[in-house]
Amino acid sequence: MDTAAELVLRHRIMHALTQETAARGFLTREQLSGLMVDGERRRIIDTSKGIWNPRNLAATLSVVSSPEGPYDDRELDGALFRYAYRAGSIHGDNTKLRRAYELELPIILLRKINTGTFVPVFPVYVIDDDTARHEFVLSLDESVRFMTNPDLGPQRSYVEQLVRRRLHQAEFRGRVLQAYATQCAICNLRLGRLLEAAHIIGDAETDGDPVVPNGLSLCKIHHAAYDADLVGINPDFVVEVNRELLETTDGPMLQYGLQAMNGRALTLPQRRVDRPDRERLDVRYRQFRAAS
Repeated sequence: MDTAAELVLRHRIMHALTQETAARGFLTREQLSGLMVDGERRRIIDTSKGIWNPRNLAATLSVVSSPEGPYDDRELDGALFRYAYRAGSIHGDNTKLRRAYELELPIILLRKINTGTFVPVFPVYVIDDDTARHEFVLSLDESVRFMTNPDLGPQRSYVEQLVRRRLHQAEFRGRVLQAYATQCAICNLRLGRLLEAAHIIGDAETDGDPVVPNGLSLCKIHHAAYDADLVGINPDFVVEVNRELLETTDGPMLQYGLQAMNGRALTLPQRRVDRPDRERLDVRYRQFRAAS
């Protein structure tokens, strides 16, 4: 397969990944082991190793990054991402990852969020091969790979915003939707494509970290209402609707989609460690009350 044909195939694979990830925010190892791409099943993850090098491709297709893994994979000062060589040699499985760098082919970064579950981030580009440190440098956005030095100077802030959006937010959505069993915490809608991860405390504020206790799995209508302080959640996990909204007369969406949620108990994650942080809820609830 020539480079042009391989690039087309990679884009088809990434399109299929986009569709699958939209449904739940994360994919299981089983799904990644047989992703349907144009009617054909394709493996997107290695059976046991962190680097997946399909025989029929010139370069690596995907790499796994795990916070609990044996390698020192890390973000580079909040901008780029460093991915450690597979141990033992600078060659071996690293050879095809180096070819992705040389051929400028996009790869997939699979961020492990739990046992057997991953958040795909793509397209990712290998933009440097640091042989001295035995690391590859990855760009999480196509535009960043063309910058002369995106880790320094006035471009740094722009790059950090890209990383937050491409990596942190994708992981945040995956972790939150998994914790809430892919359903809206307010109305229990289970259609994953309509679910989002809402911050309790905004990500630009103090304590606005992209962690599950600062998140809520909400459908698009309830996420928008929560962000607009039309719907609040008190520290006892009870939903409250803005008084003015309760007194408004409109169609069935308002009546059944919003007004009927007033006084409803929030659907909580099964694991206590994943449940909303009461202190954060209290801060946000005070904001809701002030707006009401």
